[in-house]
Amino acid sequence: MTHDKSHAAKAIDDATGTAKVGHEWDGIEELDTPLPRWWLWTFYASIAFSLGYVVLYPAIPMLHSASAGTLGWSSRGLLADDLAREKAERQGVRDAIAATPINALAANPALQRAAIDGGRAAFKVNCVQCHGSGAAGGKGYPNLNDDDWLWGGDLEAIQQTLVHGIRQPGNDATRASLMPAFGRNGILKAAEVQDVVSHVRALSKQEPAGAAAGRGALMYANNCAVCHGAAGEGNRGVGAPRLNDKIWLYGGDRASLTETVTNAHAGVMPAWAGRLDPVTIKMLSVYVHSLGGGEAAPAVPAPAAGAVQ
Repeated sequence: MTHDKSHAAKAIDDATGTAKVGHEWDGIEELDTPLPRWWLWTFYASIAFSLGYVVLYPAIPMLHSASAGTLGWSSRGLLADDLAREKAERQGVRDAIAATPINALAANPALQRAAIDGGRAAFKVNCVQCHGSGAAGGKGYPNLNDDDWLWGGDLEAIQQTLVHGIRQPGNDATRASLMPAFGRNGILKAAEVQDVVSHVRALSKQEPAGAAAGRGALMYANNCAVCHGAAGEGNRGVGAPRLNDKIWLYGGDRASLTETVTNAHAGVMPAWAGRLDPVTIKMLSVYVHSLGGGEAAPAVPAPAAGAVQ
């Protein structure tokens, strides 16, 4: 019995002279066209490169990490190196800021600029959530651009506020003021609250003084002047805001003032000591002071004649 080799040989496409693979779909046959050599060598090179990469670099996912690679390189390690180098470069400036009293920084313009830049960066990370990206604040959050300060706007006062916070539990040196809830606690009747509101709005030139404001003046003198001052000038020693301007933390319209006098407010700001290092807090203080409302350090009174030095 003889074997017909024509059946074993692949059929050849007459038009191209290329062997057929024997697959056919609705009369369309597939040709066994060889891949270009350049493509094959590129493919083989890619396989070799991949195998080398797996051996040299982190590549194979594990349960909690990836294979380390024989070179020991990682993007996390590269980032750590970059951060360490950046920290080392800045450490000299930070050391200089740390060694300079906060009121003496302005005497060194380069150091002052570095402190402002560092404070700006820290502000964007830690403070914008409440005070806003432009430090303009909002209802219940002070505007840091103006010159109206509850506790003082000089460098040391701002630093003190940042270090110890406002009503920070467990911090004995925290800023704290207490305004009674005059309406809620029954100290003043509802009508008396409205009279006080009328007087405060007259102090701030928001409405003319009338009969209600006249009645409210007596209520104010008996209940409010001890902290806010007889003319509404405020008292930074106890954190009592000015009432004779048009800058309001919780709003100066009648409804807002009624709410304030009736229920009072007790805003909280965290103490940043322990959260931020002392140099960062100092830079933050300098940055806030530079926003436009910063004040000069209060003058130190000269000693009386004959006083022991």
